[in-house]
Parts: sequence; C-alpha cells; structure tokens
Amino acid sequence: MNIQQLEYIVAVDNFRHFGRAAEKSFVTQPTLSMMIQKLEEELGLRIFDRSRQPVTPTREGEEIIRRARQVLAGVGYLREYARELKGEISGELHLGIIPTLAPYLLPSFLKSFSEKLPHLRVYIKEMITPEIIAKLKTGELDMGILATPLYEDQLEEHHLFYEEFLVYASQDEKLAKKKYVLPSHINPDRLWLLEEGHCFRNQVFNLCELKKQEPERESVHYEAGSIETLVNLVDMHHGITIVPRLATLKMRAAQKKNIREFAKPKPVREISVVASRNFPRTQLLQFLKEEILKHIPIDPHMKGSVVGIEGKA
Repeated sequence: MNIQQLEYIVAVDNFRHFGRAAEKSFVTQPTLSMMIQKLEEELGLRIFDRSRQPVTPTREGEEIIRRARQVLAGVGYLREYARELKGEISGELHLGIIPTLAPYLLPSFLKSFSEKLPHLRVYIKEMITPEIIAKLKTGELDMGILATPLYEDQLEEHHLFYEEFLVYASQDEKLAKKKYVLPSHINPDRLWLLEEGHCFRNQVFNLCELKKQEPERESVHYEAGSIETLVNLVDMHHGITIVPRLATLKMRAAQKKNIREFAKPKPVREISVVASRNFPRTQLLQFLKEEILKHIPIDPHMKGSVVGIEGKA
C-alpha cells in the first residue's frame, strides 16, 4: 500500500469514473486501474463496484475511502508543517464558513490575510454546520469558522468573539415601541425564520423557546435561505426576525430604525475557528485568528448569555 494508491481511490470516488480519475491524476487508465486492483487484493476486499455506472464504492469501500482521505490530509499537513518549521506559510488552506457569517466577516479580513500570505492558496466555501463538521473530520476541510460550542470530541474550538443577537421588527409591530426586548415578547406567529439546517435557526428556536410554542403562521409558511431575505421579508411584509450584530452594520439608516436590542443578559452566539484536534498547522491557525480579530468590526470582548445550537448553553 502506498500514498499514490490512496490518491487514486479518492480520485475515482470524486469523479465516479476511472477514465476521468486517471486523466486528473495524470496517469493512464490501465495504470490507475491496476494500482487500485493491487490495493484491493492487498486489503482482501472490493473498494468499487465496477458493474455500475457511474462507478460507486462498495459498503466496505466507503469506509476505506473515508480513512484514505484522512491519511492523505495528514500527509498534506505534514508537508505544510515542515514548511512552517522553516518559517514559511504556503500550500493550501481549505476553509468552511457558515452562511450567516460569511457575507459580513469575510470582507473584513480576507484581503489583508491573503496579501500577507502570498504563497498560500485559500479555498473558501459556505456550508451549514453539519457539513463543516463532517468535512473537518475527513480532512476535506482544514478549518471552519462557525458558531460554537459543538460538543465534538474530534474537533478543537479556538474562540474568536461573541456576537450579539438583535431583533429586527417592522414599525407596525408592538416591539417597535420597546427599547429593550425579552424573548418572551416575541410572537412566534410573527417571526420569520431561516430554513432547516442553519445553526442560526436552531439558536433562534432555543432563544425564543419555539419548540414549545410550535409557531404557525396563518397563511404564509416561508423559510428563508439568508439573513438578507429575512430582513427583506420584514421590510415588505411586516413581522419580526432575529439577526446577528454583523448583519446590521451595512444596513441603511431607515432599516437601522427597525433594530431593537434584547434586555440583559444579552443573548449572543460564540464564534470560533474549529479544526481537528491533531491539526498541526498551528502557525497558520494562529495567524488566521489574529487577522480576524484585528479587523473584526465589532467588540470582540463582548460578553453575554451564549445561546446553544442544540439547546445547550
């Protein structure tokens, strides 16, 4: 067994086609097929079901490929760690970030970060929390920026800052007359929510105890895919939504009049950089943290009552 064979089975899994996998691996298809067959013989099991099109992994093959990805990620980390020991930060960074944070946080630090590390190729993808967690575990992502705590033993959380929750309510709502809002003031039938899968949706559920209240609107049942859509819905159709502090910084003056703060202790979400516990590129991780904190447009030291993702505070 060698690294090249692991790279080949991952390539076939990615493309689900031996020919395309060989092309992307810069080898002939017979060579790639032979190397994979030798690996299968060594392991004593079939990794791929060649009778199906597109090619699919067998049940045992899925587990082998998952572990192969972890091994290859570890090899990549070792190479980059060796460069960091020599004072170089280069190679690749694969970063996942949740959609309720990406539009507001990335523009603040990304340009400076990339300019200071010109030899580092950065690949960023917006993903919901479960996807980031899964890809951190397989090594497909190096780091994630998301709301914590996650309660995942394989991952390590590096705290960045706390971000306040705010109420965004149309002027015809009773909340518009209040200076400070309690979660109990929020009528769930008037509340616009993100779609399933977003950790921010879960936090709003926990903050407002919506699981107990089981909200049902009279006529329109709509779940938005972004914070901007929620705000637009309130602007056009009235109602209430909950937004993170960063999402309000670029709002128009008229929109800022619709913002109301929660009473103390203010509900907040914790934002962290997350990586696997054995992630070796500590210099890169620390540099990313410092660059974010240097440019974050809110007070990174704010404290409050952390709203958990799954009902855990």
